[in-house]
Amino acid sequence: MQEEIRKSFYKLHLSIIISCFTSIFGRLITLNEGLLVLDRLLISFCILLFLLLIKKRFCFVKFKELTKILGVGFLMGFHWLFFYGSIKYANVSIGIICFSLVSLFTALLEPLINKHRISFSELFFSLITLSGIMLIFHFDSRYQLGIILGVISSFLAALYTITNKKVATHHPSVTMLLYEFLGGFIALCLIMPIYLHYFPVNSLIPTHRDFLYLLLLSFFCTIGLYFLQIQVLKKISAFTVNLTYNLEPVYTVILAMLIFHENKDLNIAFYIGMGLIILSVILQSLSFIYSTKYSKI
Repeated sequence: MQEEIRKSFYKLHLSIIISCFTSIFGRLITLNEGLLVLDRLLISFCILLFLLLIKKRFCFVKFKELTKILGVGFLMGFHWLFFYGSIKYANVSIGIICFSLVSLFTALLEPLINKHRISFSELFFSLITLSGIMLIFHFDSRYQLGIILGVISSFLAALYTITNKKVATHHPSVTMLLYEFLGGFIALCLIMPIYLHYFPVNSLIPTHRDFLYLLLLSFFCTIGLYFLQIQVLKKISAFTVNLTYNLEPVYTVILAMLIFHENKDLNIAFYIGMGLIILSVILQSLSFIYSTKYSKI
């Protein structure tokens, strides 16, 4: 039993590292953020559909429910669009640090949508994260557009998580994921003519290298990551998984420094801001552990 738990923890940290490469591939792929997300959604949808058909797990959804799931997929598509836009207009470190604001937007939006009390402790910890990002924004004007796009991405990610949780109660998660890919793809197709008008490109076709990166991004960092997380959750509690995933921004920044040497482009304001964000993560984790411990007494 202990051996199985140990293997699950290895898988958990492997899943975090794979998740970090979601951002890394965003920098490696030379397509603009719109085409990158469009291709990722299409390839991910095709791979997952193929796997479900092979395993005979594909199922249709009633039209009323389908529209809800496609709507959630719209949010996923636009969240990815702004996330990769943040990386393209700033860098990987800025993009992933801004993503830490998801907790703030979740703390604000979830009580409004689900009609329950605001958690002031969550709000307080999230405001520490916000102060870290504001510090970077104020002292490093080079990345202000990237930070704005990253903040919008975090808002959409929080909205996606909340709405996904509400809709997902009636459907298998893998079915939700498949139709969300489709919804995101439809959303991007609808805006792409306007998008390309204002952000023209020389070619709509990815290069051989970009196509390889897109395959890796879709297969490992999207579909593979999803199934790996399911395996981990069978042996490890959701609390432990979520707590450990707080390491993702740290891992991603380290990878970005090793691969792209981004440390040369970052100033002291970034490191102080990142320190505040890590402090927020630690305080949230300790608070959650404390409340869980004493709720059982």
